[in-house]
Amino acid sequence: MESQRSFLIIGLALVSFLLWQQWQKDYGPQPVAQTEMSSSESQTAGAQSQGVPSFDDSASGNATSAGNQSSADVPVSDAAPAPVQQNTARTIVVRTDTLDLRIDLLGGDVIVADLLKFPVKQGAEEPYSLLRSSNGLHVAQSGLVGAQGPDASGQGRPVYRAEKEIYEMTGDTLEVPLTWRNDKGLEVTKTFTFNRDSYNVDVSFSITNNTATPASVQQYAQLKQDTQVEQDDSMMFMPTYRGAAFSSEDERYTKYDFGDIEDGNLRRKTAAGWAAMLEHYFVSAWVPPQDQTNTIYSRNLSDRYAVIGFLGEPATIQSGESQRLTSTLYMGPKDQDNLAKLARGLDLTVDYGILWWISKPLFHLLQFLHSLVGNWGFAIILITIIVKGAMYPLTKKQYESMARMRNLAPKMQQLKERHGDDRQKMSQSMMELYKKEKVNPMGGCLPLLLQMPIFLALYWVFMESVELRHADFILWITDLSVKDPYFVLPILTGASMYLLQKMQPTTISDPMQQKIMQFMPVMMSIFFLWFPAGLVLYWLVSNVITLIQARMIYANMEKRGISSKS
Repeated sequence: MESQRSFLIIGLALVSFLLWQQWQKDYGPQPVAQTEMSSSESQTAGAQSQGVPSFDDSASGNATSAGNQSSADVPVSDAAPAPVQQNTARTIVVRTDTLDLRIDLLGGDVIVADLLKFPVKQGAEEPYSLLRSSNGLHVAQSGLVGAQGPDASGQGRPVYRAEKEIYEMTGDTLEVPLTWRNDKGLEVTKTFTFNRDSYNVDVSFSITNNTATPASVQQYAQLKQDTQVEQDDSMMFMPTYRGAAFSSEDERYTKYDFGDIEDGNLRRKTAAGWAAMLEHYFVSAWVPPQDQTNTIYSRNLSDRYAVIGFLGEPATIQSGESQRLTSTLYMGPKDQDNLAKLARGLDLTVDYGILWWISKPLFHLLQFLHSLVGNWGFAIILITIIVKGAMYPLTKKQYESMARMRNLAPKMQQLKERHGDDRQKMSQSMMELYKKEKVNPMGGCLPLLLQMPIFLALYWVFMESVELRHADFILWITDLSVKDPYFVLPILTGASMYLLQKMQPTTISDPMQQKIMQFMPVMMSIFFLWFPAGLVLYWLVSNVITLIQARMIYANMEKRGISSKS
């Protein structure tokens, strides 16, 4: 095998893999939605009578009353939501060191969440809006359904009261209590608790039953998003996922995209679990109590709005007693360390695909190197040196095997002339020649196949790591997560591939194959024009190291009497 063919295989494999990923995203078959067994029909009817979410798609449900002007639907509603209007009379502002929120007192929903430490564009003052009430609805809703729940079907969303219009964090924690009381004596305090330097928000419902009879309630929380908003950070050769995901006891991480939600409503009962909406570098997620059994569900509204959330265990509060129900809302970057602490499998929203078991150690190594040098670009260079150094024995074996195969080319030609079209004798003679010369015909392929998963794993590390977003390197490279603005790195990468070709003379005689190999550096440079600068930097450094290693290997081969030229 020729080294040029190796690079061709790498390039074509990479492009094919990315094209396949994009095709799967747009046109691939979707998993069948989970549904309950028929025996649950009686339970559904009972739940419906108690006001808890029935998940009955055929039922028209009770839409929120027009007088409440709710933008949100509790799980039982099939009505299409109207865009949330930031009515200052019922909206409060919450500011911490990490979040700038707007909470609608109608339902106590988070309708805006700006991430203060993540500008929408590098150098911009405007923060990235993860949750938003306009320009693509994406809101976090929560409440209490059940027979006496404030969000129960048929009575609209509750209107909470807040002591202030603006809450700002001054210490290490900030509590924002919202209160509601009905005319029968049921009191609910919905409290948002924020911690400094954190994107976790603890959401609790303290229910006090001052009525004469027991009160039955059930906690729910959901994320609602407009599916018709285009994602502006995904390209053809760099597809990124935007959609829902959830976790169950059996599956730590499952994507459930907008097409899945449109095809069928999810309904899965599980211990612990969580429900989330994903973007390229950010995630919003509801995490219910991990010591309880919850129901993960999804809904599609008017073929435009996708909903995913959880329904907690029913709770009964006796007359004169109180009870507290809790959950956690995460709104922030895909920080693997923090997400792993929050819930089992939530860190898998940083999706490395089937090669996660390689990508995770590589990411932790990249983190460690960054802690040493303080620059993600130099960390990429160091991890490339380490990876290429670790793979040097494979590279050496690959180059020596290719050299031996080239040296056998004249003898192989003699065998072809001797046996003509007799393939059986030709095969036997070839095997005898390989055995005599101690050459493994697959010796050049196996090292390459072992290196490909590492390259693809690193590709997803660079693509998925929010740490590289707006990460500065040197000179004109101010953001490793986007393309090189002046295309210097892609051009240098193409030049390095050209030099590698020149170092390895080819025995390819077919004119068409020769032209393909000659244009390979140009083709790859064109592909690299749109790749993140961090990934192109990795490939460039990898090629430079390969040039150095090749010279070392060839020099060693010459000393041992093995010709490196055809």
